[in-house]
Amino acid sequence: MKVNEVKQMKSLALAYMGDAIYEVYVRDYLIRNHHAKVNDLHQNAIKYVAAKAQAKVLRYWLETKALDEEEEGVVRRGRNAKAGSVPKNTDIMTYRYSTAFEALLGFHYYTDNQTRLNELIEQAITFVERGR
Repeated sequence: MKVNEVKQMKSLALAYMGDAIYEVYVRDYLIRNHHAKVNDLHQNAIKYVAAKAQAKVLRYWLETKALDEEEEGVVRRGRNAKAGSVPKNTDIMTYRYSTAFEALLGFHYYTDNQTRLNELIEQAITFVERGR
């Protein structure tokens, strides 16, 4: 898809795809690096894909100016998207930043920017691994 077409997509749709992509990358990472039992894999995956972890990664990127202007625009749109409901186990701001994180990944997926998508996901996984 062209960048302009992707920019017209709903942020929640981008986040929906970004969530799925991040989940697959995390599962692959854990299988390749930890060779754990399935239940252990699931428990380990939670620390990466939880809204709190995603929000923390995104806040770090914003604080360190790791994103370009276009990416920051995608993040703003994702953060301001109005979802129908918020999960019980997280506050609204954490949920919004998590949604923005996922929207950013979805944006890069749909614009076929695989290099940047991989880069961001690797940075996110490393950030969580270090327990920041």
